[in-house]
Amino acid sequence: MRTAIVTDSTAYIPKEIRDQLNIHMVPLSVVFGTETYREEIDITAEEFFKKIKETGQLPTTSMPPIGLFVEKFEELAKDYDAVICIHLSSGISGTFQGSITSGEMVDDIKVYSFDSELACSVEGFYVIEAAKMALEGADPEAIIARLDEIKKSVRAYFMVDDLTNLQRGGRLSSAQAIIGSLLQVKPVLHFQDKKIVPFEKIRTRKKAINRIVELFEEDASSGVPMECVIIEANGEAQALELKQQLEAKYPNVNFNTSYFGPVIGTHLGEGAVGIGWYKK
Repeated sequence: MRTAIVTDSTAYIPKEIRDQLNIHMVPLSVVFGTETYREEIDITAEEFFKKIKETGQLPTTSMPPIGLFVEKFEELAKDYDAVICIHLSSGISGTFQGSITSGEMVDDIKVYSFDSELACSVEGFYVIEAAKMALEGADPEAIIARLDEIKKSVRAYFMVDDLTNLQRGGRLSSAQAIIGSLLQVKPVLHFQDKKIVPFEKIRTRKKAINRIVELFEEDASSGVPMECVIIEANGEAQALELKQQLEAKYPNVNFNTSYFGPVIGTHLGEGAVGIGWYKK
């Protein structure tokens, strides 16, 4: 059975890797006034943060249209027997549900939708593993079983410089945002029950990042093989520096860096930093 792997743009997997592993991508979009930009296609992360500074405008975000999913599935049906769709958390976007609805509208291919319950390159962990298995000929059930296994150890924590965007976009409650802003708190956030919630309230940016590193080290110090990604919002130099520091301490971990792109960057804002990992 030939299985195709589809994800959305918020996994922020570089195009060369998508091409190499035969990963298909359906984009989410950011909307500035009357202009819509498909992330990873029409606008890069760098261009996005520059546009926000130039316009002083915070865009809205939109999930892929149902028709785009249907079109993609019908196209894949010509060459594949099944498709696995891996998406950002259903608690912050309707994209996962959109793939389910679209899959029910297509007769010629079996669609399996998987909720990563996360976003960004941590979502990408699942996508890359699934794509490698699909290339080796694994059937959909075996791939889904492996993704469920990864989910048992995957962890991700992040901090933002300003809670306003999360609150404005409905991804964090107003009370939590107001309290955080008044106290100048830099909370460590994570996904719980598919939604973004505070993990710990910390007073400074430096301490928040150090706390995230501590949480990572709790797992990395065990010596088990791990995959880790350091994610930044328009702060590549800091991510690379952190990667270099951690690589020297943990040879058991494969490190990469990534970014918060336009859609997730809309909600987290410039200056956000995160670390995600799982035990192989």
